[in-house]
Amino acid sequence: MGRRRDEQRVVEQVDTGRAELVPDVDRPGSWTLLLDGAPQSHVDLTDPTHLEFEYVRRLAAAIDLLAPTGAPLRVLHLGGGALTLPRYVAATRPGSTQRVAEVDGALVDLVRRALPWPATARLRVRVADAREVLTSTRDAAYDVVVADVFAGARTPAHLTSVEYATEVARVLRPDGWYLANLADGPPLRYARAQVATVRAVLPRACLVGDAGVLRGRRYGNLVLVAGRVEPPVAALTRRAAGDWFPGRLVAGDELDRFAGGAAVVRDDGAADSTPPPPGIFSVRR
Repeated sequence: MGRRRDEQRVVEQVDTGRAELVPDVDRPGSWTLLLDGAPQSHVDLTDPTHLEFEYVRRLAAAIDLLAPTGAPLRVLHLGGGALTLPRYVAATRPGSTQRVAEVDGALVDLVRRALPWPATARLRVRVADAREVLTSTRDAAYDVVVADVFAGARTPAHLTSVEYATEVARVLRPDGWYLANLADGPPLRYARAQVATVRAVLPRACLVGDAGVLRGRRYGNLVLVAGRVEPPVAALTRRAAGDWFPGRLVAGDELDRFAGGAAVVRDDGAADSTPPPPGIFSVRR
């Protein structure tokens, strides 16, 4: 597998495609990871609390608000990329125990070499399929499960079903939380079905995202927060509204309407998530 450097850009073939590490010209020490041209992660090695991607800031806001400030958490990350969120949790909640499931071993090796994470972080990466990791995990092992898994810019079908969500609920503590990055576009069939599916086992939920995406006007990322107790809707609403790119939160009756009529997804009928529109990532190249 070849590797080359061009003006500090690192290009390497990994198990799931062509990986590129592109230096951020505006932030020294920062890099963007792309897989087959699709942005996967942005990492600031000098400041892990700097989060460039909008949806990652929404995931981080949820983690900030779901437990007392600075309290260590046990977190399972399904999907690794360049480990942006695990680095954030290690910096903001010292002593947290984190596990990452990443199916692409060559990508893990690349990130470990080129973008190493602090040796002090209690962070372990397992090269394995996300659902296989779930099924081998003991009951009530984690405070938070984060799902951010994409293959070819789409979430694999076996990570979209109610059987999968049941495994997530099993490994969560009774007051634990599931956070999922849902990428979808008009008419939001995938996102609506995911809300219905996850709420079948983790009924207390909210959805955070850009207003245009939530209204089905364009493709983008929505963050689902789900558990067995009510999420901190007011605080999450304030965080979303105060973001660099303000977002909206949907909960309660509005979330019921959002998911209204969507069928719960089962393994035997599951499909990959909605593909992104052609050329949407071309500006990043």
